[in-house]
Amino acid sequence: MRLNKFLAGTALSLTLVVTACGGGGGGEEDTLTLRRGISAKVDTLDPHRSSAAWENIVIGDMFHGLMQHAADGEVIPAMAKSWTTSEDGLIWTFELIDATWSDGVEVTANDFVYALRRIQDPAIASQYSSLLYIIKNAQSLNEGLVAPEELGVRAIDDKTLEITLEEPAPYFLGLLTHYTTFPVPEHIVEQYGEAWVQPENIEVNGPYKLKFWQTGNQLVSDANPMFYEADTLCFQRVSYFELEDLAAVERRMEAGDLDVNNDFDGGRKAELDRRFPGWARTTPGLLTTYWSFNSSEAPFDDVRVRKALAMALDREFLVENVLTPGFIPAYGFVPPGIANYETERPQVYWKSMSRPERLEEARTLLEEAGYGPDNPLRFEYKHRSTGDNPKAAPVAQANWNEIAPWVDAQILRQDTKVLYADLRQSNFEVADGGWLADYNDPLNYLYLLDSDAGQQNYGNYSNPEYDALLEQASQEQDLVRRAEIFAQAEDIMLQDYPITPMWFEVTKNLVNPNLDGWAENAEDNHRSRWLCPADLGAETTEAE
Repeated sequence: MRLNKFLAGTALSLTLVVTACGGGGGGEEDTLTLRRGISAKVDTLDPHRSSAAWENIVIGDMFHGLMQHAADGEVIPAMAKSWTTSEDGLIWTFELIDATWSDGVEVTANDFVYALRRIQDPAIASQYSSLLYIIKNAQSLNEGLVAPEELGVRAIDDKTLEITLEEPAPYFLGLLTHYTTFPVPEHIVEQYGEAWVQPENIEVNGPYKLKFWQTGNQLVSDANPMFYEADTLCFQRVSYFELEDLAAVERRMEAGDLDVNNDFDGGRKAELDRRFPGWARTTPGLLTTYWSFNSSEAPFDDVRVRKALAMALDREFLVENVLTPGFIPAYGFVPPGIANYETERPQVYWKSMSRPERLEEARTLLEEAGYGPDNPLRFEYKHRSTGDNPKAAPVAQANWNEIAPWVDAQILRQDTKVLYADLRQSNFEVADGGWLADYNDPLNYLYLLDSDAGQQNYGNYSNPEYDALLEQASQEQDLVRRAEIFAQAEDIMLQDYPITPMWFEVTKNLVNPNLDGWAENAEDNHRSRWLCPADLGAETTEAE
């Protein structure tokens, strides 16, 4: 094992080694530990109940689906040894590798069948169930209209899994890297119910197994000796710290108590580069920050109000003076660099207008909607407590007030986890949010505004023409024509203003330069299994 050879050498000399599992994780001395900061509190580690990118950092270290991301973001096999696809692109047949759960029980095709039925169980109320409506009868199962056996997933035998789709999906292998498609151990879930993800109960099929979980503070996972590639793991342990305060992140870095963090204050990048050379990493990402209007309630049931507020926001000022260097003003929803979208991209028509022209039109729209000195427009804007979002909020407040003195926006900073809960329950008037691609295809963005998207459609947008175009695109096998239909749908949605795109982001991570194996990728997916101390290779070679 590479790890054993390395530990026989100079394990104690590395700053990446800690002598215990801090925060109560308790444990063996001299355990080679990777210390990762995540940007918010973990509510759940159940792949069928989570919808948070920061929870995915932990979940993806514990479970393996049919496919996985390599360090550079390439989609590569995981539990799938091989696969075939029917001529019409609807039936996918996967042959599985030999693998076991961490308790030694064999992982079979039935574990996938059980998992894919479970996430569509109405009793689970998965926030992400709609992501898998591409599977035949998934939506009908979620709505209680068919029996679980009608889902288009079956085990031909223990090592052969068949999945039938509703329509061809060129992105399907990429989707299978997402945690909603991961198998779960039926024998454990059925025994422990909702408590199956607790450290004392959980069994996993991935590189690391949860050992300790102190809510609001720290989670710890240890290397899973039953993982089918356990001998490739460099770190014996991964500690995850729930760090929303970016100043606290910098203090931990300064103290030598952190190796990776999934966010940083972009406005401080130059200072971070000075204090911590080589740590701040950015790359163009498949990330869109967009703000939602609750169009199911007044005053945002009036498109003129939504459009006016969207026009008044000074995206250029924000990206040039406030936000992380590299951000791009967004006038469409789907980010640059997305696959399968080779066509002219729709954008709002007023992108080319000067700021005074935008403000004048915004004021006219609000006056037409009945607002003015005698009937001021008052509303609340909620924003996340993490990333660049707190810095953007006062700029937005000032932008809206520039329309007219009678536009009064109150800003409310919320814990990120709480804000997303409010978004899913439509408990907001205007609210900020972001979307990081689950798979590399425009549908992963556009489906969020489909009337069937459920809780991910934060403002309850509904337009039958938009829905019909998404359905038409999903049936189209010609990728050029498919992209053109998607563009038509996006253009219709942008003219309805259920959301206002704000900026396209770069990924932001802090990474110890003494780590090898980190590769930038647009989906910002970085599994702990690929990371090693920088001199591990040299020590391994020497030991050999």
